[in-house]
Amino acid sequence: MSARTASDYPRSDRAQRATFGPAPGLRPNVAPDPYPSDEAELRVPSIDEQVAQIMLGAEFGDEQLAATMERELHDRIAQSQRTGTPLRVYAGYDPSKPDLHLGHSITIRKLRQFQNFGHEVFFLVGTFTALVGDTSDKLEGRPRLDRETVLAAARTYAEQAFTILDPERTKVVYNNEWLDRLSAHDLFELATAFTVQQFMARDNYRRRVAAGDPVGLHEVLYPLLQGYDAVHLRADVQIGATEQLFNIMAGRRLQELRGQRGCICITYPVLVGTDGKDRMSKSRGNYIGLTEAPTEQYGKVMSISDDTMRQWLRFVTDWTPAQVAQRVGALDDGSVHPMELKKELAAEVVRMYHGDAAAHAAAAEFANVHQRGALPTDIETIDATAFETIVDLLARLPTVGSKRQARRLVDDGAVEFAGKRVDDPNLVVEHEGVLRVGPRRFWNVRVPHTDSRT
Repeated sequence: MSARTASDYPRSDRAQRATFGPAPGLRPNVAPDPYPSDEAELRVPSIDEQVAQIMLGAEFGDEQLAATMERELHDRIAQSQRTGTPLRVYAGYDPSKPDLHLGHSITIRKLRQFQNFGHEVFFLVGTFTALVGDTSDKLEGRPRLDRETVLAAARTYAEQAFTILDPERTKVVYNNEWLDRLSAHDLFELATAFTVQQFMARDNYRRRVAAGDPVGLHEVLYPLLQGYDAVHLRADVQIGATEQLFNIMAGRRLQELRGQRGCICITYPVLVGTDGKDRMSKSRGNYIGLTEAPTEQYGKVMSISDDTMRQWLRFVTDWTPAQVAQRVGALDDGSVHPMELKKELAAEVVRMYHGDAAAHAAAAEFANVHQRGALPTDIETIDATAFETIVDLLARLPTVGSKRQARRLVDDGAVEFAGKRVDDPNLVVEHEGVLRVGPRRFWNVRVPHTDSRT
């Protein structure tokens, strides 16, 4: 593979982003009510209200650290208002996969809240750090990615993030633009800020070493690289997942050693997926993409458990802390049925990414298909080949993808054809009909008309 330069990567969308000049004047701290009435007027949230909104759902695993970060956030917002200088806030996303999902949206929504409060937001795409791989959440090494894979995944990240962020007030940056330029001497200077003991005290590294599993030296360097992002951006606030707390605190320390004021570190738990068990991940198939079709988003939200819904209420909507508390209280006292609240949550998710009309249409489609037993209004068509078995047909569907998965779906009773459950994986598709896979996926199947089938 030929060597690449920084010019091979997506460029920051404004020249200012490479130099990071003085921040623009602070915008009025006015945030819209997610449910405005005709008479509602925009108002300036108090500092306490801003802090409450930002800290909703934040977790640190240490009460003293949480109190320190909340106090510093309050003080720095107050100073920002006094001086008219917006805070510089960022979160980073390593493009290992091309799709952003609701799990990513937790921190992206927090960035949007900072935008609503008038601050300067940086959406960082980790085009260098993705080559190293963050194993903060792993009990094994992460497979190394090549630059082509990272580039392909990075191309649409900003566009997807703009389903939440205001593109006019978002600075998209790519960390290869400065990490590619680090010299061996620079890396040595960063490394002197930490000890091996600090890294090996991390639970996942300790457990891997105890089990005799290797820990790559490049893995240990990852927090230094992420930490340097904060230095380069001169960040006031960095947000991320709870598993990244060590890395984010490393950035705070490096800033202080470089004479900067250490950034405020705010972390949020990872979002459990639609299965209610594992973290949301495209590779696990338990995700809801930010750009997925409205009916898919709605149906997937409706499939989650009541316990999963409780976590999602805090993290995947624009609802204020008071609005979340009101809904949780109604769920606890029985004044609202879980199914009704789930419908409201599903509609809200679709509304945020596709608008009100799409949310109403998705709700109506779900009721029509899953409560009245009707077929969806828009079904894709697939052509069966001569003498094709149901397993072969299923394997050609992009949502199935293999004969092994197709047989598993048949064995689990998750496949219907022409209104009947399919129990035989060797069933030959000899006539037209509607194929149903799981609760939400439908296809019209057409068959070739040949003499051999008459």
